[in-house]
Amino acid sequence: MQTVIIVIHLMLVLGLIGVVLLQRSEGGGLGIGGGGGGGFMSSRGTTNLLTRTTAILAAGFFLTSLFLSWLAGYERKPASILNPSTSPAPISQPGSAPQAPVGGLLDSLKKPEAPSAPQAPQSK
Repeated sequence: MQTVIIVIHLMLVLGLIGVVLLQRSEGGGLGIGGGGGGGFMSSRGTTNLLTRTTAILAAGFFLTSLFLSWLAGYERKPASILNPSTSPAPISQPGSAPQAPVGGLLDSLKKPEAPSAPQAPQSK
């Protein structure tokens, strides 16, 4: 299912790129993109067709993007970044001291304590 949606998404992307590149440049920065002449459609008709096609392809791109992001997170299970083990934490008995998790992310980030360096005398 996800592969089919990705293929449709990529076809929409390629179509959107092609339609945007076909549109006439409004600024005329390089002097290309005008092109009058007698085609099968007038300039206004071509502009309307390309604008509508761009809007439809953009809406399809937006919908497939939303659907793919929903599909990616659909089967995701919550996980802890602090304790990478997949087993749940053991339940402590009432009245016993709580135990720190062993081998978690925070334990690996702790730096060993360096021996204390001599202190500079402080003025009074």
